[in-house]
Amino acid sequence: MPPTVLTPDTLVAAEEPTFYFVGVTTGASSIMTVFPRWAEHLGIPQRIVGIDVPLDAEPEVYRRVVSFLKEDGDSLGALVTTHKLNLFKATRDLFDEVGESAQQLDEISSISKRGDRLLGHAMDDVTSGLAYDAIVGDFDGEVLLLGAGGSSLALSLYLHRRQRTGASVPSRIVVTNRRPGRLEEMRAFHRRIGFGIPIEYIEAPRPMRNDAALAGMAGGSLVVNATGLGKDRPGSPLTDAAAFPDGAVAWDFNYRGDLVFLDQARRAAGHGVRAVDGWFYFLHGWTRVMAQVFDLHIPTSGPEFETLSRIARAA
Repeated sequence: MPPTVLTPDTLVAAEEPTFYFVGVTTGASSIMTVFPRWAEHLGIPQRIVGIDVPLDAEPEVYRRVVSFLKEDGDSLGALVTTHKLNLFKATRDLFDEVGESAQQLDEISSISKRGDRLLGHAMDDVTSGLAYDAIVGDFDGEVLLLGAGGSSLALSLYLHRRQRTGASVPSRIVVTNRRPGRLEEMRAFHRRIGFGIPIEYIEAPRPMRNDAALAGMAGGSLVVNATGLGKDRPGSPLTDAAAFPDGAVAWDFNYRGDLVFLDQARRAAGHGVRAVDGWFYFLHGWTRVMAQVFDLHIPTSGPEFETLSRIARAA
């Protein structure tokens, strides 16, 4: 049976407890198959419905979606992807409570309810942090962030909080982006929170500039593809001539798509380069929102988390 996908113009009251996925082409996502199997295992309502919203929709479109979720009794909540920033800007006043991370990052990725109160949270700092810890742990080397969008911003917020606890953090961060405006937004955010890790912002309108930034990284660096290239759009932020530092970890936030960035990293495996896809990011991203919406404890590691991973892979 094909997944149920609505649009802001076709929203109808849920006939049973329903969880929503707000995105662009939600019907093509594997989560439409994975979620019901997770839900059966966890003992929560299994119905998931997609809401496809065009990129950069008008504010009233986002308000229509959030108002529907707020007012419909059997609509339990939603995970929001792609539209997190625009939805927050258009609907902030519709939420009764907005979490600290949502306020700092100006985005909402999780919509939930507690009684008649509508809650909005940003989860990317938590989910990227959990994935980061699983991949590199107590890492004190250099980090290259290819892309300065919301995912990179969220990871930097996690590292900022980590530094404030006295835990190990990168010795240096370099972030690149095609558009200078994104870099300025990140720079302003870091000034606002008092970001203390040494960081360099590089405008990289072409992949060759990313290659040059990569060439300046130390051995053992963490290199992150946070651009969406390889999933949302084809390709990689690097050229095939890019040289990864010896012992580098190449982490792609994507887990599906053509994943060209990871292919480039795997070709450098002889230099000790380790390629890691976005599977952990995917798992933590969805399970953290599910835990919030259903007010449920879902472990972030251990046997139960491994069970959820196996269920997802099988689906």
